Amino acid sequence: MQADLTMGNLASAIPVQSEEAALVEELQAGSEEAFAWLIARYHQPIYSLLARTVIDRADAADLTQEVFVKIFRGVVSFQGQSSLRTWIYRIALREASNQRRWWMRHKQQEVPIEQEMTDQESGTSIRLKELLVDQGDSPFDAAVQSENRARVEEALRKVPEPYRTTLILRDIEGFVYEEVAEMQGVNLGTVKSRLVRGRACLKELLMVPRSGSAAVSCSSFGQPAGEEAR
Repeated sequence: MQADLTMGNLASAIPVQSEEAALVEELQAGSEEAFAWLIARYHQPIYSLLARTVIDRADAADLTQEVFVKIFRGVVSFQGQSSLRTWIYRIALREASNQRRWWMRHKQQEVPIEQEMTDQESGTSIRLKELLVDQGDSPFDAAVQSENRARVEEALRKVPEPYRTTLILRDIEGFVYEEVAEMQGVNLGTVKSRLVRGRACLKELLMVPRSGSAAVSCSSFGQPAGEEAR
């Protein structure tokens, strides 16, 4: 019975692999139609991932465009050691990591989101955050009531890295452990450890009343020494 199931899974995977191989071949040949399909399929998921992993959500739209530029330029060297989806997400995570490092280096030069600015035409004051527009909801967002979603998203952003990204990849994006490990360049044990810590941290944040959420920072979940060893 087990052998039949295994053969069945293998048989169902072959058409998927064949379709992906054909898509990669078209992409590497420079097909505009194939790349347009790729953007339509992955633009929203990649945007949602970046919006949750970068420090400033307003950077996610531009960063998403940069990811697809990297995909377009790099697909010619894609050799299929991993699935195309895993390869795409790995590029997105690398760009998010680079963006976080850049943001931390230039943090003191950033304009605070609460800072009031004066409209030169009307002379009225407006806060920077009021100028930022949400670029759209992911399927995960649509499934949750807006008030609860806002609280979960707020708590998620307080989960320290690398636990936050692991939570997003596994619990929101739905990747299996092996895929998450490959994307982050770590072993399965590290992924599972990060997931346990990340879930515990998120739970702790969500248990605190909204008025007292600032008092919880999950400092006890800080990255242990050597945890990032590859």
